[in-house]
Amino acid sequence: MGFAISFIIPAHNEEANIGRCLESVLKEIKNNFYEAEIIVVNNASTDKTKEIALSFPRVKVVDENKKGIVFARQAGFLASKGDLIANIDADNIMPGGWLKKVFTEFAGNPNLAALSGPCVFYDLPRWTKIQTKIFYGLGYLIYIFNEIFFKKGAMLQGGNFIVRRTALEKIGGFDTSISFYGEDTDIARRIRAVGPVKFTFSLPILSSGRRLAKEGAFITGYRYALNFFWILVFKRPFTKEYKDIRE
Repeated sequence: MGFAISFIIPAHNEEANIGRCLESVLKEIKNNFYEAEIIVVNNASTDKTKEIALSFPRVKVVDENKKGIVFARQAGFLASKGDLIANIDADNIMPGGWLKKVFTEFAGNPNLAALSGPCVFYDLPRWTKIQTKIFYGLGYLIYIFNEIFFKKGAMLQGGNFIVRRTALEKIGGFDTSISFYGEDTDIARRIRAVGPVKFTFSLPILSSGRRLAKEGAFITGYRYALNFFWILVFKRPFTKEYKDIRE
């Protein structure tokens, strides 16, 4: 469809997950014959993340020693060449049809600046999965309300969003002053000034719910919601620090 896509995968001590993630991405690329590159950003890892990533064909590893997901996303973006920048996480598993949906959406709307979908947590108990569906439902209602009345900001899911390179370049890339919470909302807020941002439930990606399991679904949802509104209003996150759940 005339696009090349770059997968940017930040990875800090992800030796337990990165292999499965890369297998799913490579399978999706092979099944669809799309022009694609895969960049794993080795983000200050002290385990075998880098070695495992390098064992896969077509995978490029970029080292970023400044720990933080936004530093990693920016490093990957600067090293990439694709027309579309797909930001996924190292604990993701890509379902079949993901790439076809992405290319169809961007080909169908030349002005589309960013596209996103939900994370489906494969390793959480049933009740927690229900809670996350409620959270997504409320978030989507706010997204629609905002689109109709305020047209300020947008909805992007960190770990499952794709941006057009030209749009990301126009806004100066990722804001590395943001450590964790609100990084996706910040991109959505700024890139919306360049072009439309679309969130659709027809673009899910499988992901680990380990943060929700460790911190609790309510606390995690509260923090994400608080920082979503704080960035929209004050253009900066409320929560400056975050806990690394791998340590």
